[in-house]
Amino acid sequence: MVLLRIILFPFAVLYGWITGLRNFLYDKGILKSASFDVPVIAVGNLSVGGTGKTPQVEYLIRLLSENHKVAVLSRGYKRKSSGFVLADPDSNAEILGDEPFQYHRKFPDIQVAVDADRKNGIARLLSLPVKPEVILLDDAYQHRRVTAGFYMLLTAYGDLYPDDFMLPTGHLREGRRGARRANIIVITKCPADISMDTMAAIRRKINPLAGQEVFFSSIDYSDYVLSENSRMMAEEAKALPKTLVAGIAKPGPFFAHLRNETDTLMTFPDHHDFTASDLAEIKRLSENKLIITTEKDYVRLTRKLGSARLYYLPIRTVILRDGDQFDKMINNYVGKSTANRQLH
Repeated sequence: MVLLRIILFPFAVLYGWITGLRNFLYDKGILKSASFDVPVIAVGNLSVGGTGKTPQVEYLIRLLSENHKVAVLSRGYKRKSSGFVLADPDSNAEILGDEPFQYHRKFPDIQVAVDADRKNGIARLLSLPVKPEVILLDDAYQHRRVTAGFYMLLTAYGDLYPDDFMLPTGHLREGRRGARRANIIVITKCPADISMDTMAAIRRKINPLAGQEVFFSSIDYSDYVLSENSRMMAEEAKALPKTLVAGIAKPGPFFAHLRNETDTLMTFPDHHDFTASDLAEIKRLSENKLIITTEKDYVRLTRKLGSARLYYLPIRTVILRDGDQFDKMINNYVGKSTANRQLH
């Protein structure tokens, strides 16, 4: 692995130079970026996968949807559709992609759309009869064709971007300097009992700019695993023989939370499109046993496996220590942007 990283190092330098030049051209206004007369919050990361974007976007939906008409716009990674698609009652994971369909399924009162061209997607949302009052851009930190009003950068505890390097040697999609665009930096997937000393050390490593705020979050697992029509205590499910299925970037915590020594663990790539042979193998290994998967995988598997023995484990993001301040920053941005919009 070390040798491979050394071999790939020149390509990482070249990739870093290309992305750095692109950002420079956008920063100087040579490449044009569109802005919109509506609050736009971009949620994303510098690295590829596994930082907890989906539960963070869901946190923002819960926070904002009580008082605002919220829309979520995603590219719809690995969907089998193209162009702009607005979710409707007939939508599924194949049309929207895993995460957008999950948002649509969990929050039916908000607008969910997909479009690889975020500029076009925002314009299409704003042309709807019922216009959104705030737009959340899912996984759009590097989408420079749109200038968001507020940037939220996520980086995972134990896998911080200052310790990483550019693709393909490391996992960064752009250089560490990209963090300067962030209004808020969230250290995700922290231990719930993280100490003040550890948080202070991470803040020093992040070295935020003046005006940037650093927050810490953890994943809160539900007390229940859920199916389409029933639920079971997670502790009860943990004691039972079962097959645990995960097609996410970093499935370790999911497995650790539910597994016992008799369980079968099945790992698939992130955003995996389960094939007929995959489904046959899952069924073979889980005969007369429960199947428990992640919420993201459930939206694909439930249509293919049925819901009789298939359950998922819901998760939520919890902001540690300074949750009220975090909420206030988001609400203040949306409130001031909305007020400015009304004035003009």
